[in-house]
Amino acid sequence: MKTILHCDANNFYASVECLDRPDLKGKPVAVCGDPQKRHGIILAKNDPAKKAGVKTAETIHAALNKCPELVLVAPHFEKYVAVSDQIFDIYKEYTDKVEPFGIDEGWLDVTSSAKLFGDGAKIADELRARVKKQVGLTISVGVSFTKIFAKLGSDLKKPDATTVISPQNFKEKIWPLAANEMLMVGRHTYAALLSLGVRTIGDLAAADEKLLREKLGVNGAKLRAYANGEEGEDVREYCNGRVHKSVGHSTTMPKDVSSRDECAAVIFALSEMVAARLRKAGSTAAGVSVSLRYNDLSWRSRQCLISPATDSAKRLSEEALALFDTFYTEGRDKPLRGLGVSAFDLSEEGGLVQGNLFELQQNAAKESGLSRSIDLIRAKYGFDSIKSATLIKNMCICDDLDGDSDFLPFNKNAHR
Repeated sequence: MKTILHCDANNFYASVECLDRPDLKGKPVAVCGDPQKRHGIILAKNDPAKKAGVKTAETIHAALNKCPELVLVAPHFEKYVAVSDQIFDIYKEYTDKVEPFGIDEGWLDVTSSAKLFGDGAKIADELRARVKKQVGLTISVGVSFTKIFAKLGSDLKKPDATTVISPQNFKEKIWPLAANEMLMVGRHTYAALLSLGVRTIGDLAAADEKLLREKLGVNGAKLRAYANGEEGEDVREYCNGRVHKSVGHSTTMPKDVSSRDECAAVIFALSEMVAARLRKAGSTAAGVSVSLRYNDLSWRSRQCLISPATDSAKRLSEEALALFDTFYTEGRDKPLRGLGVSAFDLSEEGGLVQGNLFELQQNAAKESGLSRSIDLIRAKYGFDSIKSATLIKNMCICDDLDGDSDFLPFNKNAHR
């Protein structure tokens, strides 16, 4: 039987902001965006703020009405990455099977580590103590025999706690919980389950599999198995610091946009950021996707493959804009509130790439050299120290298209 831990840093973003600010100790703190950029919402909060009733995604105005003494701080993505890396470096000392689930949480398979470090609960307690001492943050750890139950365990008791979900006690601890507490049960799935009379995880475990398949397809059967502790998915090995699936950025514009020129400028800016992260990770992408968020909050996305794989902002933006033109028409479609660009099908830089032997590769080499020079300048003087004329002349671009993007740490599209 496997021993799997799920480690979750408590109130990660707000806690990281407090690390360098001793004056914030004990005060209610919230990380938030800029109201002038339509990002005037609470992105994360610490325990004192939570106790005062402050909620993630509510407006800054509403939060201050509940908690007038709330301290508002801007997000700093690079700082979050650095602290996250410190924490994951500790995890890697116990096993090579460390699978991140976002920047602040992840699974560890410590099945083979017991002889060296003790059982799962002992390892969990040791990890909590080390992260607190070496990093200055607290983590909550779920210990179980499946990834799903380990994740539930870390959610059950916070902050700074170890919760063991075993084959002997999972029915008592897990089954009374609402079904939407379980990973993979989102709003629409939960609504479908409620329509079948399935309210709790226990109800899901006992539900008729055929009925679940009819309502939810193959996922219905999977969810029933998960609820019964039968999920056996492995924890993936830690690879190149993170498990890379895609690299993406998205932004909310300060005003609704319908002009192709303005959209093109945003797409270019986003592509620049994606390309810079690809180069930093030593990766190239063989696919690009574009997502649109309309002013009524509906959204669409499309993707395509590109060849050869690239880390060039110019190539990515050209492909992304061509893709954009296939499903958005200026003047006909609804105005856009947000845009996103992601690169996928990643491979290590220097891998085998087939393409034109002469012009294409020569141009790619020139673009790569120029891009890396720009990276060095921005690393020293900031993202805005050098930019394309396309971005300078376009006032629709948000200031958040830099390394400290307001929404970046909280954006599910931004994979590391």
